[in-house]
Amino acid sequence: MDKFDELLKNFDLEFFGSGRHKISVEKALELHRDNKAVIVDVRTKEEVSHVRFDFALNIPVSHIPDRLAEILEDKTVIVFCSSVVRAAIVYTYLRLKGYSDVKILTVGLSEIAGCLKPGYVLKTTGKSL
Repeated sequence: MDKFDELLKNFDLEFFGSGRHKISVEKALELHRDNKAVIVDVRTKEEVSHVRFDFALNIPVSHIPDRLAEILEDKTVIVFCSSVVRAAIVYTYLRLKGYSDVKILTVGLSEIAGCLKPGYVLKTTGKSL
């Protein structure tokens, strides 16, 4: 509990106001494309069966402790879910486990999907029009 107490003490106005814990979809996909980040989808298998993002590693919240070794510490870890609540829980858990570079994707699924429209995908492939 001491680790959790210390972590909570750092969650002050400066922390939340700075946005250090957040990342945009565009930046997350850029880091992933450059092999500098792992994106972790913490939704359930049932949710993922309806909407899947191939760029993300799916580890439901309830499986995180048993599958922690799959989340590489040498990259930025970006977590997301459908409403940010579970991502925030996993963010805190990973920080308590010693992960120093963790971010939360703070948008919903429709915003994530919106960034995968043809124009964005074309731009990220490096192809010119």
